[in-house]
Amino acid sequence: MSAKPASRFPVPELKDLPADIRERIEAVQRKTGFVPNVFLALAHRPAEWRAFVAYHDALMEKEPGGAVTLTKAEREMIVVATSGANHCQYCVVAHGAILRVRAKNPLIADQIAINYRKADIPPRQRAMLDFAMQVAFESHTVGDADLETLGAHGFSGEDVWDIASITALFAMSNRLANVTSMRPNDEFYLMGRLPKSK
Repeated sequence: MSAKPASRFPVPELKDLPADIRERIEAVQRKTGFVPNVFLALAHRPAEWRAFVAYHDALMEKEPGGAVTLTKAEREMIVVATSGANHCQYCVVAHGAILRVRAKNPLIADQIAINYRKADIPPRQRAMLDFAMQVAFESHTVGDADLETLGAHGFSGEDVWDIASITALFAMSNRLANVTSMRPNDEFYLMGRLPKSK
C-alpha cells in the first residue's frame, strides 16, 4: 500500500469538512469502500470543490436519451485518452478503473490510455476520441467538417458539446492533479480487472 500523501498541498481531515462536502464524500465511501483521494485533495478549497463536482456530475453522470447518445463508458474513454495524452497519472488510473467497470472490459482502459488508435474499439469511438484529442491540443482548428464527421458516426450536436466539455474539464483536472501531485488510491488499480467473487 502507498504511504505517499494524496497531494503536496494540505489535505483536510474528513471530519473537518463542511457538512455538505463530508456527506457527499461519505456517500462515495459507502458505495466504493474507500475515499478517492481527489475528493480530499480538492477539498483544500471547498467552494472550488463544489463547483468542480457539480460540473463533473452534470457531464459524467448523464444518461443517454434523446439527442444525447454518449454512454457513461464512452465519457470515461474521453477522460482516459486525453488524460493519458496529458500525462495525468491520477486521472488515467482512477478513470481507467471506472472505464473498466462501466465498459465491463478489463482490457479497454489500458489500450485507450496508451494508444486509443490501436484499441479494440469501433470506428465510432475512434472518431469520438480523434475529436477529443483535437479539442485537447488543437481546438483552434475545429471546423464544420469535424462536426460533420462526427455526425456521420451518429453523434448529435449535443454529443459534440459533451465531448468538448468533458475534454475541457479534464484538461483542467489533469493540470491540477499534476501540480498537486495527486496520488491515485491503491484500490483503483485492481478495479474492473478481475471478475467479482460471488
